[in-house]
Amino acid sequence: MIEKLKSLDTQLFLFLNGIHSPFLDQVMWLASDRFFWIPLYLLLLWLLFKTRRPKFWLALLSIILMIVISDQLCNLFKFGIMRLRPSNEQSLAHVIHIVNGYTGGSFGFYSAHASNSFAIAVFILILTGKKYKFLLPLLLAYTLLVSYSRIYLGVHYPGDVITGIIIGAAIGLGMGKFYLWIFKRLDSHKRQTSGN
Repeated sequence: MIEKLKSLDTQLFLFLNGIHSPFLDQVMWLASDRFFWIPLYLLLLWLLFKTRRPKFWLALLSIILMIVISDQLCNLFKFGIMRLRPSNEQSLAHVIHIVNGYTGGSFGFYSAHASNSFAIAVFILILTGKKYKFLLPLLLAYTLLVSYSRIYLGVHYPGDVITGIIIGAAIGLGMGKFYLWIFKRLDSHKRQTSGN
């Protein structure tokens, strides 16, 4: 069963990685670069500030903690499972599409890019609610582009990315719910203190 899943994962990877062009090379290279998304991150922080102004510092600390958890959990899996990235598989060397000679680290299960981007997206959506209708399509486009870029660049199998999406979304959901719980407790404590 495991071998069958690995075979399907490899076949899907080869299909998705095989769809490339010089233009897409540049798009996916940028999409995979964390620094490229700084304007989006600044926009998200600004929206969080507007939405959660009284406890913005708590939201910021939550994001930092969430990314640390997402990254470290991903590293535990990578060095625990030790599944080679497709870019490091000798059997795929003659068919894989690599951009700018980038092959990533040794192991690829699972994708930290996918995990981190989905954690951020879910967390932001929970905290902002339905206040900004453009956020859902914007964050969906951001997360899917980042996730697909990892397959396009040849450094992750689809299974690595799907696992990253699921775990990242779960971390974002958990941290978002935890933030709202803490916020509610602090707000309740403040009301009780001011009432005495």
